[in-house]
Parts: sequence; structure tokens; C-alpha cells
Amino acid sequence: MPESHPKLQAAAREAIGGQRRGLLAVLPFLGPAFIASIAYIDPGNFATNIQGGAQFGYALLWVILLANLMAMLLQSLSAKLGIATGKNLAEMCRLRFSQGVCITLWITQELTAMATDLAEFLGAAIGLNLLLHIPLGIAAVIAGILVFAILAATQRGFRGLELFIGAAAGVIALSYVVETLLAKPDWGQILLHSFVPSLPGSDAVLLSVGIVGATVMPHVIYLHSSLTQHRIVPHNDRDRQRIFRFEKIDVIIAMGVAGLVNMAMLFMAAKVFNLTGHKDIAEIQTAYQTLTPLLGGGAAAVFLISLIASGISSSHVGTMAGQVVMQGFVGFRIPVWIRRVATMVPALMAITLGLDPTRTLVISQVVLSFTLPIPVITLIMFTRNPTIMGSLVNRRLTTILAVVCATVILSLNIVLLYTTFGGQISFGGQNGG
Repeated sequence: MPESHPKLQAAAREAIGGQRRGLLAVLPFLGPAFIASIAYIDPGNFATNIQGGAQFGYALLWVILLANLMAMLLQSLSAKLGIATGKNLAEMCRLRFSQGVCITLWITQELTAMATDLAEFLGAAIGLNLLLHIPLGIAAVIAGILVFAILAATQRGFRGLELFIGAAAGVIALSYVVETLLAKPDWGQILLHSFVPSLPGSDAVLLSVGIVGATVMPHVIYLHSSLTQHRIVPHNDRDRQRIFRFEKIDVIIAMGVAGLVNMAMLFMAAKVFNLTGHKDIAEIQTAYQTLTPLLGGGAAAVFLISLIASGISSSHVGTMAGQVVMQGFVGFRIPVWIRRVATMVPALMAITLGLDPTRTLVISQVVLSFTLPIPVITLIMFTRNPTIMGSLVNRRLTTILAVVCATVILSLNIVLLYTTFGGQISFGGQNGG
């Protein structure tokens, strides 16, 4: 991991000591959650949100809101673990579990990393392919070069990495402000379906699980604890409490922005595709082609720019998370460029085999949802333990809410298995638009 800058440490110490107040006090602590948040607006989110909005209108907005609230809670717990213990989640697992268990957990999370990178790298390649009108294979090579260049440029310090990721998040958010202004969605329907649950059919269940998998990302639960474990080193319990208080602000801002972007993706697709008779939009390429006549070429270009920024930046974050997981669980690491090449292979294979890119993205997000309970359960186990967490141990209500999150995730996966083997489920309206 990059090293924290001395000026950042000094500014943080002033904030902890009370010499800085207001925004100046918060600024040194902003960054870790923004790095984590970029994974919550990766190309997998584009795929699931566009399909959800096009097929079911506004109906699945509540799923995004629920998933984002769960993400806020789990990311705050992950950050707290790093602050309280000086260790990340994977390292804590290695300390507390047997070697066999750790190896098993490591393998499952490596599979998760492959599914994650499949979505992120493939998304960036699709964006370049459509924007530059070049073959998908060549676009994938260009995407790989860009990711390697960014890896090389951000290895020297936390702040440079945080600024790059923050800028990428800003580009994506700004793109969807533009898309929203152009699409002019129905704000009454947005408000209604953000808080009134409905699952109109078995396909909606699959997409809902995909949305949860694409939003509550397993690998960044490990990563966030790593980003906070050495960034600002506490001297005592008071320092830990103050650092965590600032980090909660970082989480609320970063995850709040990511949640709004995800909701904008879905309600933009609902207004532009579902309500204009284009409910069969199931591919990012088709969405781009359909946006041009509906909203104009400028809107379509903005959409692709946001997709490319999302794919490149989130792919970088995925590589960082893979390093944390390997080093934490099994105690060794490989050069980052080797990991980068290895995790690109599934995406390149998907392109070579001619698989449907968007369908591949959605399935990859479902894979994430199935591996998500592992880090969630272990995170709850550790953060509720006063021996491990000291003064930052979970309050009883926090643990209850976290258990509810884990239960919701497991329940969605059970429902998905049921529908996969022919079961039918439906409640609420059939469209949501």
C-alpha cells in the first residue's frame, strides 16, 4: 500500500488535538471511503442499474437505497476495525482462524476478485470501444495500458491515489447530473419507489441480487480496513475515537455520493428506456445506441465517459484489494503488475469467446453477492468483540443492524437459488413506472 504523507499526518494530528475545526479538521481524513466508494459505481452497477431501470422502471430504486445504507454501515465497521486494531480484516482472520480456514477464505475472495475485475475491466473496454469506434479487443488492450499507467503513477503516496480516485468519482457524478438534467425523470415516482418495496417477477429478483452484489462489494470491505489501519496512527483511545468520528463523515459523504449516482443510473434508464417503450434494453451497447436518438449524441458521449472513468478507476481499486486479501490471509504478496495481468485474463477470455458483455457483467455481480456473506460475518464477529476492539467495540444496536444486513444478503441469495431452479415469486406492481 502507498505510504501516508507527513503533511497529512501533521494536519490530522492538529484536527485530533482540536487545533483545526470545521471543514479544515475533516479534510485530512477524507479519502479512504472515496477509494472504497469507486467500487460501488463500477461497470457492474451500470449493467444492473440500466437493466433494472429499463425492464422495471422505477420499481427497484428501493433496492439501491437499501444496499447503499448497508454499504455505509459495513464500510464504517471496516474502517473502525483498521483504526482500532492496526490490522485489516484479512489479517485479523489469519490471527483468529486456522490455516485451512484462511486458505479457503482466501480462495473464495480471489474468485471474487476475478468476478470483480471482469466487470470493471470489461466495462472500461466497452466504453472505449463505443466512444472511439475501435474493436473490443483493441479497446481492452488500451484499457490495460491505462490501468498500468495509473498503477505506476499512484504507488508513491496515499494522497495522490485518493485525489485520482476522488477525481474519477467526480467525473462519474457530474456525468449523471448532466444525464438527469437531460432525462427529466419523474421525481414523484423516484420518491415513491425509493421507499416502497416491490419485486415484479423472478427477473427482478435476479437483478436485485445483482444490485446488492454490485453495491455492497466484498473486496472493498477488506480494502477499507487496510486503508485506515496505518493512515493516521492513534496514540491512545481518545485518538481512536476522534479518528473514527472523522472517518464516519468520510463514509457518509463518499457512500452518499455513490448511492445517488447508482439511483441516477436506474431512474435515468427508467425514464429514457422503460417509459418510452424500450424495455428490452439489456446491453450497455444498446443503451448507448438508444440514448443517441432519444437524448442526443452529447448525452451518449457523457454516458461513455462516465463508464470509462468507472472501469479504469474501479479496476485499480480491485487490484489493491486483491493484494490486501492475499497478504492478509496467506502472508505473501506478488508484484502488482502480475496480479493485474492475472485478473485481466477472465475479461480477455470473455471478449475472445464473444460472450454477451452486459450479461457477463450482471452474472459477475451475482457471484459477488454469493461471496459477500463471508467478509460481512467475520467483520461482525470481530467488531462486536471488546477484546479486539477496545473502546471502539460495536454498540448493541450497531451489531443488530449489521446482523440484519447479513440476513438480508443471505435471504436474497436463497430466493435467487429458488428462482434459478424454476420457482416463481412476485409481489408489488408489475412495472414500477
